[in-house]
Amino acid sequence: MDFKHDPDTDFRPVDALSEDAAAEEAAALREGIRHHDYLYYVKASPEISDAVYDRLFERLQELEAAFPALRTEDSPTQRVGAEPVDELTRVQHSAPMLSLESVREAEDVSAFLRRLAKALDTQAPQLALEPKLDGLSVELVYEDGALTGGATRGDGESGDDITHNLRTLRALPLKLRDGGGLPTRLAVRAEVLMPRSGFTALNRERVERGEDTFANPRNAAAGLMRQLDPQQVAGRLLTLFCYEVLELRGRDAPDSHREMLGLLADWGLPTCPLNRAAQSLDDVRAYHDELAEQRDSLDYDIDGVVIKLDARGPRTELGTRARSPRWALAWKFPPREEVTQLEDIAVQVGRTGILTPIALLAPVDVGGVTVSRATLHNADEVARKDVRPGDRVRVVRAGDVIPEIAERVDTPDSGRAEQFSMPQECPVCGTGIVREGAYHRCPAGLACNAQLIGHITHYAERDALDIEGLGEETARLLVERGLVHDLADLYGLGADDIEALPGFAATSARKLVAAIEGVREPDLARFLYALGIRHVGRRVAGSIARACGSLEAAADADADRLERIPEIGPEIARSVAGFFAAEDNRRVLARMREAGVDVQPADTGERSEALAGKTFVFTGTLSGYTRDEAQAAVEARGARAASDVSSETDYLVVGADPGSKRERAEEAGVEILDEDGFEALLTGAGDGSG
Repeated sequence: MDFKHDPDTDFRPVDALSEDAAAEEAAALREGIRHHDYLYYVKASPEISDAVYDRLFERLQELEAAFPALRTEDSPTQRVGAEPVDELTRVQHSAPMLSLESVREAEDVSAFLRRLAKALDTQAPQLALEPKLDGLSVELVYEDGALTGGATRGDGESGDDITHNLRTLRALPLKLRDGGGLPTRLAVRAEVLMPRSGFTALNRERVERGEDTFANPRNAAAGLMRQLDPQQVAGRLLTLFCYEVLELRGRDAPDSHREMLGLLADWGLPTCPLNRAAQSLDDVRAYHDELAEQRDSLDYDIDGVVIKLDARGPRTELGTRARSPRWALAWKFPPREEVTQLEDIAVQVGRTGILTPIALLAPVDVGGVTVSRATLHNADEVARKDVRPGDRVRVVRAGDVIPEIAERVDTPDSGRAEQFSMPQECPVCGTGIVREGAYHRCPAGLACNAQLIGHITHYAERDALDIEGLGEETARLLVERGLVHDLADLYGLGADDIEALPGFAATSARKLVAAIEGVREPDLARFLYALGIRHVGRRVAGSIARACGSLEAAADADADRLERIPEIGPEIARSVAGFFAAEDNRRVLARMREAGVDVQPADTGERSEALAGKTFVFTGTLSGYTRDEAQAAVEARGARAASDVSSETDYLVVGADPGSKRERAEEAGVEILDEDGFEALLTGAGDGSG
């Protein structure tokens, strides 16, 4: 029986079939359904109607239900049959999943092509052009033709295992077609995309359920792919395109990238139909302009074009920078702008109590994303732009991501609403608002729920107390469900409390409780930073810890005492003293002590000034230090640790696998130290203990 060409859907009753006859029919149905999936998702040329396809699928489900032994792991019916997972596990990629160097100007593209031509000793290297897909980057792994794994990009070296969700995507074959000889192992990089039609429908559902909407289709795809329960993903209008091979075993690879993409398509993997060959800057510019014109009419998001060397062999010789290949470049599109109506201005309360006015907009499509809100930063910015409810405004996406109001569009002969003014009381907790320069702030601190959610999230961040599993969404659920009213309540949570939250199972709940238990004796500097006191970053927290020695001393220090600490100015001193003077904050700290939180005192020995005035930047991995330890070592000797190379940088310390900072340091004439040189410098400058 043949279900590939003009399939017959006049089926015999299932109870009239023997098991052998059912097995034969089920095998033919699986082959036919895979064939029609290939025509629909890869070739974009379906040969049967949706109704006929649905009948074939339903018949296969009927056979497998009547004869369970016929159900195979790679059957099309098993896309929605996986059990939920307790948590997303981390898996190593087959090869590094690099990012791309991005440019916006044609001159930068021309320079890239000249570098390629010079390196390959040719005037016009053959190029492969692709749209820069704006979705979730994933790795797909097939062994002997069967899908065995899939993961998010993560940090490029490893990512979250999302195989259970990838299996639900109808565009992704669970078993490769045997076209051109199947490899024994294939690892492919792909982009999971949420079509705009599906994005609009999904956000409508979320609004009706009272949930926050996704900001854009990329976030929607990423959010769905990280669900623990594949039932939450199945049936969503997600698709994907494959665009790079990470590993190939068991057969020879084609010499060119475009031939490799053709082979992927032969195996049933979807590739983008907009891919093209090129050989000159004119070709690339024409492609860039063409896709820029098309981007709003596509059903998926793109934010530029990708230019790759087509020949695969020379790519190895060209190599990579720290995080990007030298043989590929992304040419981004300029930000898009649109005009819409500002319907109202709401106010959002942040972690530090700062009130931010938010423009609520009549939904407008900006660069392929439906935007319905945009930040207005502060009251002065609202006044400067003079925007009011009812105004027509021009909206841009800064960096093609963050929506902002660029300006008001004059509308002659139309009345305008009154000027916006900030509220006198916090819209969340009702506390009276205070004005600090350009900003309005709620002084309630941890007693304000909006600030509490932000504080919990900050408290748990890696640079603070590093409580794995306690992110913003979990913090919000804990507060909204009344489980946590301040930071002290975190230490009274049980596994049963957390397991009752959406997205948690027994194992993940126990792990989160254990992670919270593990930070009952925090270091003073980290604890001060974790409290989220305004203007107190890691460096300032360390200075206060060294000067005061204990949490009690820091809490009792007045602004004058704090201001005598090196690097602490009047504004920071007032902020710290005000935080500890607030009755609600002192009450919470007392409850944390009662819950068993024992903040460890700091070493108050006199700090060395041997490296005073010097600025250090670190890149790569040091064998003898973590990044925090290396930064603390120079700070203990009076130096400053910065995050990036600038004209003020004195030393760049280079470890294994350094990034692009080294190249910038060499160009700027910054002194570069390897780990031995760094050790020698520290030894010569003393140990910082006085």
